[in-house]
Amino acid sequence: MIRVLLVDDHEMVRLGMAAYLEAQPDIEVVGEASNGEEGIQLALEHKPDVILMDLVMEGMDGVEATKRICSSMADAKVIVLTSFIDDDKVYPVIEAGALSYLLKTSKAHEIASAIRAAAKGESVLEAKVTGKVLSRMRTPSQSFPHDLLTARELEILRLIAEGKTNGEIAEALFIAVKTVKTHTTNIFSKLEVEDRTQAAIYAHRNKLVD
Repeated sequence: MIRVLLVDDHEMVRLGMAAYLEAQPDIEVVGEASNGEEGIQLALEHKPDVILMDLVMEGMDGVEATKRICSSMADAKVIVLTSFIDDDKVYPVIEAGALSYLLKTSKAHEIASAIRAAAKGESVLEAKVTGKVLSRMRTPSQSFPHDLLTARELEILRLIAEGKTNGEIAEALFIAVKTVKTHTTNIFSKLEVEDRTQAAIYAHRNKLVD
């Protein structure tokens, strides 16, 4: 049996996917997580063969969760299952260790096939993602730490650079202060800085703010 962990903040997506996968003779769903933090906890607890990972979630996103899972579990096999195909989603999560990248428009049997392939260490990429990766490989470019930031993290970094507090950022973006703190921690980690001042200096030095 291929043991699978589902990580997605939409309950209906998890329920639908779990129902389909449980009907497969060779797949077992061992856990469901609604955010990145819970996904890491369940991954370490259940040691699944394959992890289906959403990208955009409240709190810790799928990119950071994938990075932490892959760094803690050398044999982790993460399949990204998302609605997004933006550069700031595709490249960071692949660099974080994701094995495969699929869109939620994929047919259920295609996702099941990707799970079976992942269990054998084989990668499956959405056609558009394959094109992006090949294009990037053909076009050498300099990489920067802020390339790892998600769109939301970049938005928060700019507000930090403007001197905004967590409370002011939360109010401006209509999100919880706790969520801002989580994003801020992720930003510090990706930029390898220790505090808000260093993050602000980084943002200005790299012309990420006007």
